[in-house]
Amino acid sequence: MNFSRLLLMHALSPLHAGTGQGVGVIDLPIAREKATGLPYVPGSSVKGVLREACMADDKGRHHVSQVFGPESEQASDHAGTLHISDQRLLLLPVRSFAGTFAWTTSPYGLARFARDLTAVGGALPGFIPSLPANSDQAWTTEATKLCAQEKTVILEDLDLVAQPQAAVNAWADWLGRALFPESADWQAWLRERLCVVGDDVFNFLAETATETTARIRLDDETKTVAEGALWYEEALPAESVLYGLAVAVPVKKAELEADFIFTLLARLLEKPLQFGGKASVGRGLCQVRVADGGATL
Repeated sequence: MNFSRLLLMHALSPLHAGTGQGVGVIDLPIAREKATGLPYVPGSSVKGVLREACMADDKGRHHVSQVFGPESEQASDHAGTLHISDQRLLLLPVRSFAGTFAWTTSPYGLARFARDLTAVGGALPGFIPSLPANSDQAWTTEATKLCAQEKTVILEDLDLVAQPQAAVNAWADWLGRALFPESADWQAWLRERLCVVGDDVFNFLAETATETTARIRLDDETKTVAEGALWYEEALPAESVLYGLAVAVPVKKAELEADFIFTLLARLLEKPLQFGGKASVGRGLCQVRVADGGATL
């Protein structure tokens, strides 16, 4: 029996999963993987949000301790049954001269997504594109709307040569069904805007194409910016797509079956949830789906 599922997280508003403080020009940067520098959402953050959702659920509130573990003061009693991995970046929306924006990814991003998909028993939607890391090409679907001129895709300040590829069609169809199972229109949008770029190009976009917002705090008496109250926040743009694993690990004392865990998880994810910081200004609203082989459970 398969005790793991693949999660797909679609950001409906800018997503700020921060590190608490920055050392550069951005005061509140987003969390990034140490080795790759790619943005991610920590699994502990996701698990905390799901725990809160479970406590508010009429049926789930009686199983919070068994599913997510007891409160800190009783942490040694037993472990939680549900484990959540970090959510890694799969599709980064980037401003495009044509088609409004592109959902960009890279061969490395697709390869490690395919590795996790295979781990949960899913079938690969297509082969991994063998695009060189510093390629000036952008692999698109045959239905792409990203071409500003004949065979040219312009992302931010980058001019790339468009190359329609059948493999990208297969990935677009699979991801469209998994992310937007109830909307043929959104599946078509993804098919028209999916774009695979080289790994080095994708890393450059992940570094430079995130949102940076200036925030201030006003002095109550003068109604001007309070001293030292100007700061910059970074966020993943709305429409970003991340993924990770949910694993049900049997715990004898918890006495819960994997089927019950995943049924409860699917119910908790029926509506969008808020992840990361800055909820009061509308950040972090995400739709998370449980996917298995391209079909949402």
